[in-house]
Amino acid sequence: MDFLDLSPAQGTRGIVRLPGSKSISNRVLLLAALARGATEVKALLDSDDTRVMLDALRQLGVNWTRHEGTDDYRVEGIGGGAAPLPTLSASPHGGAAPALGRPGGGGFPVKRGELFLGNAGTAFRSLTAACALAGGDYVLKGVTRMHERPIGYLVEALRQLGARIEYLGTAGFPPLRISPPTPSEEGVGNSVVSVKGNVSSQYLTGLLLSAPLLGREVTVQVEGELISKPYVEITLNLMRRFGVEVKREGWERFIVPAAVYQSPDVIEVEGDASSASYFLAAGAIGHGPVRVEGVGRNSIQGDVRFAEALARMGAELSFGRVNTTEWIECRLGCADRLHAIDLDCNHIPDAAMTLAILALFADGTTTLKNIASWRVKETDRIAAMATELRKLGATVEEGADYIRVTPPAKLTPNAAIDTYDDHRMAMCFSLVALAGVPVRINDPKCVNKTFPEYFGRFAAIAQG
Repeated sequence: MDFLDLSPAQGTRGIVRLPGSKSISNRVLLLAALARGATEVKALLDSDDTRVMLDALRQLGVNWTRHEGTDDYRVEGIGGGAAPLPTLSASPHGGAAPALGRPGGGGFPVKRGELFLGNAGTAFRSLTAACALAGGDYVLKGVTRMHERPIGYLVEALRQLGARIEYLGTAGFPPLRISPPTPSEEGVGNSVVSVKGNVSSQYLTGLLLSAPLLGREVTVQVEGELISKPYVEITLNLMRRFGVEVKREGWERFIVPAAVYQSPDVIEVEGDASSASYFLAAGAIGHGPVRVEGVGRNSIQGDVRFAEALARMGAELSFGRVNTTEWIECRLGCADRLHAIDLDCNHIPDAAMTLAILALFADGTTTLKNIASWRVKETDRIAAMATELRKLGATVEEGADYIRVTPPAKLTPNAAIDTYDDHRMAMCFSLVALAGVPVRINDPKCVNKTFPEYFGRFAAIAQG
């Protein structure tokens, strides 16, 4: 197994320019693909997850080009075309398949294919909805872990809208086969759909992003408490940028109008607020200051509120802007240790993992609640986090939707941290080295999922 030994650091200082947000990048790519007109996408994240999305869109017939030497792309939208009448052609799964066009965009140019989407949840959930509502014949697959991540509630909701989806393995989980409706089924489907909100907000996001493909007003009702609400806010904000205004009634009801996405011509991707959490935490653990550029007070990402949690723990935060670039800076306050906190983390589910590491440096027991979504991410993050924190000497209690961490008197040095093919596990546990404790990170290349340059940026702020 590959590993990376991180030498103990005695402090932190520096400036980090953040890569583009994964959540924004993959949403923008799909919206640009579905829109009428071409979109210049600036500062797109270059990572495994975005490459998966780009490859899938190209397979579906969406043309895009990358501007040489940059992270800027031009995406040619396929939206706004007239809806042709169904025409029959051979289906790779047998029988005849209509080449359907939708009033909201005409569907994807390529009507059949097999998409491999790795372990990219944002890509898999949103493309499941887009392919199911666009009219076409597709198989969607991923890595083994992706086939263990539930998707049944999204499939149930899409079936209410008239989609035809089969499970190719275990019911409720990928891989999936999506088929177009038969001519007799064309136009069949509800305009009001219900989806569970307490497992993953990506189900709702997939439905909202793809609903305009149906060419009719669609109402999405959320059953139960909606988790990760800030990620839905990102979705609504970006849909608005592409000309579709969703009416929201609380967090229980969303009304998507019959509309066609319109390219905003140019859109720039914010820096990744989840990735910012590691460097802001580094400023607290290593006393700082550490500044992250690319996000700030005006970010549309909910994880920017990680800064509020840091402030509650005793860190000092400052915000600013240079020209059009916002920044956040963190350093440790007057206290020698951070303060323990008891926090509902529904609003920062990804960044909350970084708080579990900061709990190692707190003056008591830290409790992070409302994190049930951790169980269905790249790995079972509650179980994984508990296991690896114990290697460092922490006392950890885990529940269905919480984790409670009591720091040891002294961290155990030279722990070998397993990362479970989960990028956030690797980035989180690297922070331990900033407290003067050597640590080994197994499978460090898993950070390529969202932040290939992470360990280089990390080394640049660590003071030997």
